[in-house]
Amino acid sequence: MADTSSIREHMEVIASDGGHVGRVDHILGTEIELARFDFGSGLKHHMIPTSWVDRVDDAVHLNVTREEAKASWHAKH
Repeated sequence: MADTSSIREHMEVIASDGGHVGRVDHILGTEIELARFDFGSGLKHHMIPTSWVDRVDDAVHLNVTREEAKASWHAKH
């Protein structure tokens, strides 16, 4: 798992296939909350695990495809 300490609010989240997954709203423990007002995240707060993070530079790069992310993310409760 990549170092997630440099993940910041509003960073773009990019899937392993280059697809836009969303933008970071917050980090909550071992999950990243995606911003609700982003078309990539379906205009809802979705949660993805930090274990999906492959690397962090100017964006958060995941080790799953966009379709895999969308199939496995969950809505914030």
